[in-house]
Amino acid sequence: MTEPGSAPAHAPAARRKGRRLSWIWLVPIIAAVGGLLLVVRVWMEAGPTATISFQTAEGLEAGKTQVRYKEVNVGLVERVALNPDRSGVIVTIRIDKDASSLLQEGTQFWVVRPRLTLSGVSGLSTLFSGAYIGVDPAGDRSKNAAGFATKSAFVGLEIPPEVTQDRAGKRYTLKANDLGSLDVGSPVYYRRIPVGEVVGYHLDKAGEGVDVQVFIDAPNDAYVNEATRFWNASGVDFSVDARGLQMRSQSLLSVIVGGVAFDTVEQRARVAAKADAEFVIFSSEGAARAQPDGVPLHIRMRFDQSVRGLVVGAPIDSYGATIGQVDSIGLELDRETNRFYAVVGATLYLERLGAKTVGEIKEYSGSSLAHPSGKLLTEMIAQGLRAQLRIGNLLTGQLYVAMAMFPDAKPVSFKMEATPEIPTVPNNLDQLQMQINSILTKLDRVPLEALGTELNNLLRGTASLVRRLDTRLAPEAQAMLKQASKSLAAVGGVLSPDADLPASADTALQELARAARSLRELADYLQAYPDALLRGRPQDAPPTRQPTRQPARQ
Repeated sequence: MTEPGSAPAHAPAARRKGRRLSWIWLVPIIAAVGGLLLVVRVWMEAGPTATISFQTAEGLEAGKTQVRYKEVNVGLVERVALNPDRSGVIVTIRIDKDASSLLQEGTQFWVVRPRLTLSGVSGLSTLFSGAYIGVDPAGDRSKNAAGFATKSAFVGLEIPPEVTQDRAGKRYTLKANDLGSLDVGSPVYYRRIPVGEVVGYHLDKAGEGVDVQVFIDAPNDAYVNEATRFWNASGVDFSVDARGLQMRSQSLLSVIVGGVAFDTVEQRARVAAKADAEFVIFSSEGAARAQPDGVPLHIRMRFDQSVRGLVVGAPIDSYGATIGQVDSIGLELDRETNRFYAVVGATLYLERLGAKTVGEIKEYSGSSLAHPSGKLLTEMIAQGLRAQLRIGNLLTGQLYVAMAMFPDAKPVSFKMEATPEIPTVPNNLDQLQMQINSILTKLDRVPLEALGTELNNLLRGTASLVRRLDTRLAPEAQAMLKQASKSLAAVGGVLSPDADLPASADTALQELARAARSLRELADYLQAYPDALLRGRPQDAPPTRQPTRQPARQ
């Protein structure tokens, strides 16, 4: 039997065996601690994530597509999924910790793919490496900049920006009536040197024009000031003047893809324009360099003749100078005559007449050209100021409106209104047409049918008379011709050398010569003895022959 005091002797040995811990348990503990430390390190070194919305995920692949800034890898696409309404995709990216400052307000993201634009070809490297997401950060590039605002949700661009936000220069807005041949990437020229490009365009708020955004690179943006004027330099500008045919263009590229040019026309203090300043873009260089139009004066004109060939924009000419343009062309009905007439609306720019003329206008009409009193215009119309349609191009038949003085014009009553009506006169062609119509009207009144009948009767009588002359007078005329032939033959016989008439004529001529000689001797005698006419010739004196005196030759 066991003694009662023996059990306590074995108890301490059992307790010592249960407290022993095996060293093998240290391995998983160390591994767990190391893994936890590694996870903490990775979590601490991992950069932030962000989501980008695109319309399509073309070329994007989770775990492969990179995020690049200045061609440096700064992140990776982790996930690509549809957005809740399935109108696009949401791309989740993770940015490296040292590039976390890129995730700020204003940063732009886009997918870089091969693109062909007016400015060239871009993204060719993606043909081999695949598409990637480009980054254009905004604001201060320093991650410790004051006021740094992070952002985790962005809307990606479907088209890469033409100008990155770190590009030095300024943006300007050009107001145009229409876009013309301009497009994103069209060059901007200053003195025929490219200094910028068109970066965008959109309709204005009213939808009546186009706002074109251009970017001028530094330091060339300093040449844009308040007096700068922009014009459309697209294509080739042809003009014909006294110097002949002229052709102007900025460059071959502007002929193909369009372009914009600018220059400072007015010579005054040049203050550099601020960014986002607005300018008006002119249609041509000539229009841009023209003198300012000033306050416009709206007028209307009534033409009773056709205005075919007159278009909106046609010039208003005064003695060779363009002082305005046609704004509208319409028809109205004259209730008194029930005839239509053309109403032409136009705008006159009085400041184009020169400072001296404007000063005289202000003396008559007051200091404000916007609300003239009409005194000068009333006097000029009384003296014969009229508007007239004239042909500007014989080939195309285009018309323009000429403002000139016509002293012989009929007097008209004129009343100055908000939109005064300038009296008109028909042009020379219309006057010629009216004269031709008048002549034709008079010719219509001539009884041509009766005259034709009488003329036919006259011709018949003439033909009958000719026949009578042929039948009755022809035999008598033949007899007279025969008698005349006989008479001429007789005269020829008398005048022949063998006839008696030539001999008799010869004898008569000799007698005439002797008689003339005797008369000459008598004259010589009387000249020597003039008293012989009174006393006569002495009878006792024998006849003597006086020597013949030759008359003195003159």
